[in-house]
Amino acid sequence: MGEGTTTRAEWVAATLARYEQPLVRYTARFCGDADSARDVVQDAFLRLCAADRSAVEGHEAGWLYTVCRNRALDVRRKEGRMDPLPEAKVARIRSESPGPGDQAAQRQEHRRALRIIESLPDDQQEAFRLKFQDQLTYREISQVMKVSLGTVSALLTRGLAEVRRQLVSGDLAQEVGR
Repeated sequence: MGEGTTTRAEWVAATLARYEQPLVRYTARFCGDADSARDVVQDAFLRLCAADRSAVEGHEAGWLYTVCRNRALDVRRKEGRMDPLPEAKVARIRSESPGPGDQAAQRQEHRRALRIIESLPDDQQEAFRLKFQDQLTYREISQVMKVSLGTVSALLTRGLAEVRRQLVSGDLAQEVGR
C-alpha cells in the first residue's frame, strides 16, 4: 500500500481492520480487562492518525504493538494491576469464536497446548504469542519487547523446546496409561 495509491483515511481504515482485534487481545493481557484494552487500542489508533504516515507505513504492526504495549504498561502501573488477564477471559474478547463443528480432540489438544504455554516464563509467553498468535516478525517482536533479535530467538527457541518436551512427555504418559 503505497502512500500515492490510497488516501490516509483508507490506509488507517485498512490498518484498523487488520490489527484492531489482535491488538485488543494482546493488550488485554496487560490491562486486565477488555474495556481498558479497547481504550488503549483506540488511543494507539488516534496516535496513528496523527503520526507521519511515511514514518509508520510498512511496519504498522511493530509500531502499533509497541504503542499499545507501552500504553498498556502505563495503564497497568497507574491502576496497580499486575496480574495478566486469564486466557479464559481473553477468549471471550475474540470476535471470531470457534464454530460448533470443531472436533473435541482438537479442542482438548489446544487447551493442553495453552496450559503449557501459560506455564512458560512471562517473557517467553509474550514472545510466543506475538510470534504465533499475532504473527509478528522477530524484528517487530524485538521492537515491541525492547530486546535484541538474539533474545527474541532465544526466548522462542526455549519456549518451543519446552512446549515440545511437555507435549511429547504427555503423549508418552498417555501411551503408558493405555
